[in-house]
Amino acid sequence: MKKSLKKSLLVGLSVLMCGAFLAGCGNDSKNAENKDTLKVAVTNFASSLDPAENFFSWVVMRYGVGETLTKFDKQMKPVPWLAAKWSVADDKRTWTITVKDNVKFSNGKPVTAQAVKESLERAFAKSSMPKTFFQYESLEAKGQDLIIKTDKEYPNLPSLLADPFFLVVDVQSERDGRDFAKQGPIGTGPYVVKSFTKELAVMEANPNYWDGAVPFKTVEIPSIDDPNTRAMSLQSGDVDMAVNIGPGEIGLFKDNDKFKVDEITSLRVVLARINMNGVLGDKNVRDAVISAADRKNYADVLLKGTFLPGSAPIPPSMDYGFDQLKDPNAYNPDRSKQLLAQSGWTDTNGDGIVDKNGQPLTFNFIVYNSRAELPLYAEALQADLKKIGIDMKIQTVDYNLLDGIGKEGKYDMLISNIVTANTGDPIWFLGNYWHTNIDGSNPQNGSGYSNPQVDQLLEAATVEFDPAKRREYAIQIQQLLMNDGAALFFGYPKTNIVNAKYLNNVVMYPSDYYWITNKISK
Repeated sequence: MKKSLKKSLLVGLSVLMCGAFLAGCGNDSKNAENKDTLKVAVTNFASSLDPAENFFSWVVMRYGVGETLTKFDKQMKPVPWLAAKWSVADDKRTWTITVKDNVKFSNGKPVTAQAVKESLERAFAKSSMPKTFFQYESLEAKGQDLIIKTDKEYPNLPSLLADPFFLVVDVQSERDGRDFAKQGPIGTGPYVVKSFTKELAVMEANPNYWDGAVPFKTVEIPSIDDPNTRAMSLQSGDVDMAVNIGPGEIGLFKDNDKFKVDEITSLRVVLARINMNGVLGDKNVRDAVISAADRKNYADVLLKGTFLPGSAPIPPSMDYGFDQLKDPNAYNPDRSKQLLAQSGWTDTNGDGIVDKNGQPLTFNFIVYNSRAELPLYAEALQADLKKIGIDMKIQTVDYNLLDGIGKEGKYDMLISNIVTANTGDPIWFLGNYWHTNIDGSNPQNGSGYSNPQVDQLLEAATVEFDPAKRREYAIQIQQLLMNDGAALFFGYPKTNIVNAKYLNNVVMYPSDYYWITNKISK
């Protein structure tokens, strides 16, 4: 029996055993009477809580510590949060954002426009990412008005400011000695950090919260990467709710009246970034790899319908032309073999792997496993590529290494699970990953991908205020990326929060930012 088959059988047996366990027990509601504590099982990728480091601001917001000037509703439209209102001047570059009068930091200090200004300045100074959203010529505080003058037109600036990178923190508290990485920032959310490790975060109620009552004295947040264990923790009553139950277990909760499931089609895409500077720089090889990937089978069978099959950069959950786009690399392994042969890759020694000039066709695929579907995708692709004579090696790394790997292009293929419209529309996503990386201006495009036509369309879309025109630009850009084989788009995940029925107001939002809020109660 081959090693890969043995592994598959062991995984399957593990899932069956887990399923049998789950089916035979139910949440005994032992936490239902404990009104003071909420326990939430998550997968945590952050090694610190400094919001300017990596993408750790997402965790700060998800854990109820940080808030932004604006937030997204369920239709991904920006609505006021810490801001009361906003407007843009006739020059389309000068924005006035009025900060609410009643907002306080968790240490009791009022949130002024000056404090917001300092928070934004910190974000831009400490991270290269904020400037990929927008750049400013000046920031000015006048009373509760923050005046942002941008370097060019940004039609969706209110949406950009909803990204967790721009959550508002008390910068003075850091100057006074607070270690944001270890202690968490002083923010405006309903909870503050009591203790934090990557494995367990403990929050406590913010005594100065500005937006209503805080229902729990304590929120315990264990990080449980294994989806089976996460499901069992919820089923056994060790936690009250869990984020993103895996495909093997979600059905058990849907059929159990002791739980509530909030599942939506997400804004995410699971994709493999492709390095243009190695063996995959040959378009025939890229196209062969993409055509060999049986994405429908991955979604329907491997992931049990919890994903939709991939083809384009932007999910079908958004109105950006998914049905009118043409996939030039639809599943066709015979075509894959022909493409490899056209580039001189044939199996000359009969070992099952194609070769050229005495070298086998092999490359590395980098994955991280804190999301259950990623190693499954990698192993399925590995098997499909072997059928056409490609030897793909899987390398598993810690999530915290991905940022550097992505920026520096230290990969042949690199898997990612990305929110495509975290700014309300997908133009930022498309530009950040596929605009030509000039002087490090696009830190996530370490792949070397460059297409002048794509650049031109992205630059036009970035300053276009008309939503219909922005949409048309996005459709054109997607088709060019697909034609170029710029990435392998595996699929589009559904996302969920599952909770014991005694909890109220547990909601999964498309933006995937708002997990723990002051609306959740027992």
